[in-house]
Amino acid sequence: EVQLVESGGGLVQAGGSLRLSCARSGFRFDDYRIGWFRQAPGKEREGISCITSTITFSTYSADSVKGRFTISSDNAKNTVYLQMNNLKPEDTALYYCAAGRSRLKPCLSATAYDHWGQGTQVTVSS
Repeated sequence: EVQLVESGGGLVQAGGSLRLSCARSGFRFDDYRIGWFRQAPGKEREGISCITSTITFSTYSADSVKGRFTISSDNAKNTVYLQMNNLKPEDTALYYCAAGRSRLKPCLSATAYDHWGQGTQVTVSS
């Protein structure tokens, strides 16, 4: 059974940092892409960063987080991280990690993913 568990969210002041973790189990990492998404109240789910290969560590990030957020993978720990620096109030959202086998759909599209974690809340105060 594919399982994804996020952790690391919390309350932080603007300009601060957080590191989110996505612990995965039940599937071969190399068969799946892993993505980070977020959803703020009243807004659509947004793809913010994804890793397409844990061998080549190919990654993509949305323009809204480029230069501030970094996705990485620790294969030995079966965990994907999202390092978030210089956080802004508009980054406040519920953050999800997801896993998907499709390699035909855009990496930052939610439709490319079949399995989702329960989410971790990030709140950035001004």
